[in-house]
Parts: sequence; C-alpha cells; structure tokens
Amino acid sequence: MKKSLLLFLILSGSSLFLSCQREEDTGSTLVAVPVTVSLEKFRSSVKVTAPRNIKESGKIYAWKNYIFINDKNEGVHIIDNTDRFNPKKISFLKIPRNMDIAIKDDMLYADNGMDLVVFDLSDMANIHEINRIEDVFPNYFNVAPAGAEYVDFQNFDPQNEVIVGYVYEKKKIEYAPDIWMTVDEAAAYYSNGNTGQGGSMARFSIKDDYLYVAEETKLSVFDISMPEDTDLIHEEYAGWQIETIFNADDYLYLGSATGMYIYSIEDPASPRQVSFLQHVMGCDPVVVKDNYAYVTIRNGNSCGQAENLLDIVDISDKSEPFIANRYEMENPHGMGTKDNWLFVCDGSAGLKVYDIENTPDLRLIDQFSNINTYDVIPMEDKLLMVGDNILYQYSYKGNEVSLLSSFALN
Repeated sequence: MKKSLLLFLILSGSSLFLSCQREEDTGSTLVAVPVTVSLEKFRSSVKVTAPRNIKESGKIYAWKNYIFINDKNEGVHIIDNTDRFNPKKISFLKIPRNMDIAIKDDMLYADNGMDLVVFDLSDMANIHEINRIEDVFPNYFNVAPAGAEYVDFQNFDPQNEVIVGYVYEKKKIEYAPDIWMTVDEAAAYYSNGNTGQGGSMARFSIKDDYLYVAEETKLSVFDISMPEDTDLIHEEYAGWQIETIFNADDYLYLGSATGMYIYSIEDPASPRQVSFLQHVMGCDPVVVKDNYAYVTIRNGNSCGQAENLLDIVDISDKSEPFIANRYEMENPHGMGTKDNWLFVCDGSAGLKVYDIENTPDLRLIDQFSNINTYDVIPMEDKLLMVGDNILYQYSYKGNEVSLLSSFALN
C-alpha cells in the first residue's frame, strides 16, 4: 500500500476520537489504528430516525420554519421553529461523517463521507433519500490522532472500507513500517429557487442551479437543476486547508488556513480564481457585505498559530484585496451581517455585536457574555445562533438585540 493513503489523514479535531494519554514507556509507541466499516454498511446506514440528543453541535442552517443543526460526523437534527419560543425537535437524519448541508426547492444536499446524498423534504413527515452521487469526495476521515506518534494504515482497504474513527494501541517497535508515518510528516505530505440560509462556517453554497462545495483542497461544482440526476460537472485544486465558502453576488469567497480566495462565478459552471489574499495561519470563516469582507482567524488544533483576529478586507477591487483594519479576538468562529450590524461568535467570549456603518472602523455596541458561541445566521426577523449544544434566538428591536429563547439540544 502506498503512502498516498496518508491523504486519508487531515489535521483537524473530532469528537469521534477516543481520548488517550501517552504512557511513559520508552519501549513502546502510541499508534492510531483506523476503525472501519464496509462501504455497503456505511452507505446503508443513512436513515431518518426519531429525535435524539445531540453529541456535538456544529453548523446551523435555516429553511422555511425549520432549523437544521449538524451533529459533527453523526448527522443532522431537524427542529420545527414555527413557535420560536418553543422550538421542537422532530427528527434526526442519520448521516455518518456528515459535516454540511444545503437546501433548494425542497431538496436537501448532504455529504456522507465520500458521497453526496440528496433528500426530498417536500413531506417533512416522510423525508427520504432520492439520489446518491458516489465517490465525489475523497475517502478520508478528517481527524488527526491527537497524542499518537504514528497512524497505521497497514490493514485499511480504501476500495472497500470507510474509516469511521480510530483506536489507540501501544506497540513496541524498532522502526516504523513503510506504511506508517508521523502526524507531522502526514501534515507536510498532505499540504502538497427556494434556498435555505447557512452560516459563515459552511462548506456548501447554492446559487441558482449550482451547488458549490469547498473541500480541503478542491472547489467542486454540481449541477442540481434535476435533483434526481445531480451531476458533478467541475472540480479544481483551490489551495491548502480550504475551510469555508461564502457566496456574494457573482463571487465565491473561500476561507483557508492561509488566506482568502476570491472566485468569479460569472460562468457559474466554471469558477475562475480572481485573487488570493494571504494572512497569518489560522482557521478562517468569511462573510461579505458591500465592498468589505470580514474574516475571523483563530487558533486551534489544526490552525497552526496562536493569534485570534478579525480582519477587515477591502474588496472593492476583487483582483487586489487588502487588509484595511484588524481587531483582536478571543477565539472567533462564525459571523453574519444584517443592515449595519456584524455579529461575531467569539467562542467563550460570547456573541459580539458591531456597528459597521463606518467600516473599516468598527464599534462594539453589545456583547452577550457567559455563553459559548459557534455559528450564527442573521435572518430578516430574528438571529439564530448555536453553541455548546444550545440553540439561541434573538430579536431585533430598533437598535437593540434581545434574547428571545434558548433551547438545549441534549
């Protein structure tokens, strides 16, 4: 087996890892060994189930009177938000290794490991899978084995198996087999119609009849004009550690660990890179309003540095963007804009509200502390935010933002 199998390892965190501390033992090494299931079992495990408690809340998506919250690598919780004071969990879409969704015309598109799956939502009491586009994403499990020295792919068959987690083993060795590689070496090797609304942490974005997917190194385009015949029509290398995608007008903004890419989608079937703005290493969501892009940069397990920043980027000339201002943050994640407000989920520092009327100079006008924040969606009549397995909803009242309700997801 070739070292190309190391492409199945990407350095980022996940709740599916078993925690393990290395013991002091000079005669043995801590090795991460993949846990696998067959392709057939993996694909057949997708189903709609009764509501259940969330394990680790991820991204948030709003469509009609429903809220969809990703349970990292597990699936999607569906919440009826008709009564915003009393939201109700109505079902759970079990989609192993799911990280994102997008919705258009009653059709939900979701990643299921290496596949793209399409669900029909026209009858919310009878959600069902109508299409599966196989092998359009790389067959890897994007988790780094924290604490392990090596990853052992020796018995992993990518043609017939899917990695769903890792276990740790102590192995006494005199040398590492050729199929093994250290975590650091692996990172160096890899570096070579009726549409819903997602947050700034999204990897999926829909415009007209096209679904754009930001993968770790690629930008993929799907024709979704006929959901039952969804087709991958374009893909290209986009950069290193692509993390998020944001669509504004006829441009896509891709946030990566090293900077922001701007793509023109004047030809929607074939995006064209216009520019790249490099910044310090860090995880990088992006939102855009008018002539400015707001970019949060945070440290983390895979982000490569210790700075936490909010960059204000002048994009009036898409071919030559530049950083116009910079603000220090605690641990920023998702963002969103509405009118002259910018909402920033600053991790454990809570939700921050900025007046952006005089951008690039911002003014902090409110802060909701004592909560842990992850992703946010400013809608026309309310603000949705998720963090620490809690769904928060806020109202806009004149120049004030007020908490309407909080709903525990577990």
